[in-house]
Amino acid sequence: MVLPNQALPRPRCQAEDGAASQSGRRRAPRGAGAGGGMAAAMASAAERAVLEEEFKWLLQEEVHAVLKQLQDILKEASHRFALPTSGSGGAVKQENFVLSPSGTDQVKGVLTLQGDALCQADVNLKMPRNNQLLHFAFREDKQWKLQQLMDAVMLQLSRARNRLTTPATLTLPEIASSGLAKMFTPALPPDILVNFYINLNKLCLTVYQLHVLQPSTTKNFKPAGGSILHNPGAMFEFGNQRYEVSHVHKVECVVPWLNDALVFFTVSLQLCQQLKDKISVFSSYWNYRPY
Repeated sequence: MVLPNQALPRPRCQAEDGAASQSGRRRAPRGAGAGGGMAAAMASAAERAVLEEEFKWLLQEEVHAVLKQLQDILKEASHRFALPTSGSGGAVKQENFVLSPSGTDQVKGVLTLQGDALCQADVNLKMPRNNQLLHFAFREDKQWKLQQLMDAVMLQLSRARNRLTTPATLTLPEIASSGLAKMFTPALPPDILVNFYINLNKLCLTVYQLHVLQPSTTKNFKPAGGSILHNPGAMFEFGNQRYEVSHVHKVECVVPWLNDALVFFTVSLQLCQQLKDKISVFSSYWNYRPY
């Protein structure tokens, strides 16, 4: 298994030196002797023969070694996700994670993750206006699929990593219509929006408290665009009613195996890039035209 800081061994090629010597070689003046031209041609032929041997070694030996490393790394990464697969015996185990508040204790709770599904969310929310404590949890017949996790398994390597490092930007109406509000019992109050998403190795919960904008309000209504996290003051319209975000609470929990998966994705991308760089050395040398 490749460690995150283990570099791909440098190939035993002389292409870099050859390219440097070619680029640094001065052009022979016109009228140079035929003997000089023949010697240059022989040297060029010899260099090309060496390069062809080195390139053949790179393709036959190192490319296969790197692909084997990538296969092992990605197989290890796939094990971290622990997603249910067809024909796999036994159910995927459930994992509980305690939400940690960031600067406030308005929101507390425990999230239960099972593969790519959030199968339970037990949340306590303290309303800032009157300190009323609200408790809500997922209904027993409901689970929330985390599309980011499924995408990370199915997409290309770089896109898979980006799905975990860059959450989707959503508008507030998109959050309101996502169906999350119907997941809870008791039902969420109409002035509460919630959103779950993954950011790096963390599973995040954002709770938005809303203020209804009356038709007679003098505020200049300007709908907010898409964002990962909306700030207080953001406005939107949903169901023929206009709202303004009054309070935002974000809590999160660390999922250790997500960090492992990110490391494996990063190492795989580095291996691919290093191999690409080595092959490009030969390409740049053969495309070089000194005359």
